[in-house]
Amino acid sequence: MNPQLSIRIGTMIPGNSPDPAAYLQKILPHGFESIEPSFWKVMDKDLPTLARQLKETIGDRDITIGTLGMFGNVLEDDDDGRMALRGWEQLIDHAHLFGATTIAGFTGRVRGKRIEDSLPAFKRVFGELTRRAADKGVKLAFENCAMDGNWKSGDWNIAHTPDAWELMFNEVLADNLGLEWEPAHQMLYLIEPIPQIRKWAKKIFHIHGKDATIRWEVIREHGIFGRVPFAFMRTPGFGDTNWTDVISELRVAGFTGSIDIEGWHDPVYRGELEMTGQVHALDYLKRCRGGAYVPNP
Repeated sequence: MNPQLSIRIGTMIPGNSPDPAAYLQKILPHGFESIEPSFWKVMDKDLPTLARQLKETIGDRDITIGTLGMFGNVLEDDDDGRMALRGWEQLIDHAHLFGATTIAGFTGRVRGKRIEDSLPAFKRVFGELTRRAADKGVKLAFENCAMDGNWKSGDWNIAHTPDAWELMFNEVLADNLGLEWEPAHQMLYLIEPIPQIRKWAKKIFHIHGKDATIRWEVIREHGIFGRVPFAFMRTPGFGDTNWTDVISELRVAGFTGSIDIEGWHDPVYRGELEMTGQVHALDYLKRCRGGAYVPNP
């Protein structure tokens, strides 16, 4: 086996699209090594059928589906919250059909309240989901995205700062509960990403390939709450992150898994240039991983 593939470079595909397998078929020639099918708010597919279609599309190619995504607010007791919760349950129960070992998404949040106010609901919902997942050998991971929230208020997710992680993982003590981490969201908080890997490596189950550009001249003149945006999301290879350092730190920490590119955020490589940007990121991340594997003599 190629030891470079202990960390694979892949991409996300939209699970809610009419035909995820057809989308996958179109991007397979580009060289992605893994995929993360992801759903927004509702999981609206027959999962055994979807798993079969995706695996048939992949065929004998060395491409994995290690993580499935379910993004919604499962802490809300309304129709959307219940549909999102059902999505988590279904993905946990059917993960083995895809070969997936991780289900990722948002924690949810009690809307408009402080992070601490969401902890009882978080403990109730994810205490049960974690037990359900553990019974099936599945891990749960939370993306570190604020979704425009902060400590005092928000709509979707509490898992966006290390202080919140401390609280969450103290509420639900489980080895299979962790993070779907990426540097971009931490950079938007002006947090250094690399030291986080060293401290939180054991809780990092999956990586999103997304970057950010910080406009320090804007911060110095306007601050971070002014009318001029001080940062924007980028596809890896176009932002400020040194992904060679990120991958090196992940290797040192013993991480194995995939870095799946989260596209559709770059202000330049979007629309007709979306896949151009993603393939550039794919090639860039492979170089940061060390390039082509060369066996020792």
